[in-house]
Amino acid sequence: MARQALVERNTTETQLKVTVDLDAPSGGKVETGHGFLDHMLMQLIRHGKFQLSISGQGDLHVDVHHLAEDSGITLGQAFDKALGNRQGIERYANAFVPMDETLAQVVLDFSGRPFLAFEPSGYEGSAQGFNLHHLREFLRGFCNHAGVTMHVQVLAGKETHHVSEAIIKAFARALHAATRLSSDSIPSTKGLL
Repeated sequence: MARQALVERNTTETQLKVTVDLDAPSGGKVETGHGFLDHMLMQLIRHGKFQLSISGQGDLHVDVHHLAEDSGITLGQAFDKALGNRQGIERYANAFVPMDETLAQVVLDFSGRPFLAFEPSGYEGSAQGFNLHHLREFLRGFCNHAGVTMHVQVLAGKETHHVSEAIIKAFARALHAATRLSSDSIPSTKGLL
C-alpha cells in the first residue's frame, strides 16, 4: 500500500498544501513565503530521505508564528494519513546531529500519544524573524497531529540558526528511521497505535 498523503489547511491566517510520499526518493518543493522556514523544510526533505512538498502562505505581516505552527500541523496530519494504522513501522527513533558548535538530539515515538518536551531558552538572535519558540510551535503542531511523542535536547549551541538547523536535521533523521517498515505487525502489545 502506498504511504502517501495530501493535506490542505486553509484558515484566515494561513493557506497550506502538503504532499508526502514516505517511500519515494528524497525530493520535493517548498514555498511558504518565509526564507528561513523554507530552508528548514528543505533540510527535512534532504535528511528525512522522503518526498515532501509544502506550498502556501501565511500572515507574515503579523509574525512567522502562525505559518510555522500551521506548517507543523499540516505536516503532522500528512504523516498521520500516510502511515495509516502504522502497521510494520519501526515506531521509535533517536538521532544526534552536530553542526559546528551545536549538538542536538531528537528522540521520537509514533505512539499515537502527542507530547513534546522542548523548552528553548538562552539562544541568541533569530533567523529572518524565526526563533526557537517558532521552531517549538512547528514541532508541537507536528506532534499533536501526527500522534508523536518527541523529546528534543540541545546539548551544545549558541545561536538560533545553527541550533534550529541541527534540531531539524536530527528530527528528519529520526522521522526517516521511525517510519521504516521492519515487520508486518503493529509495533505495540496493545495491537494498535
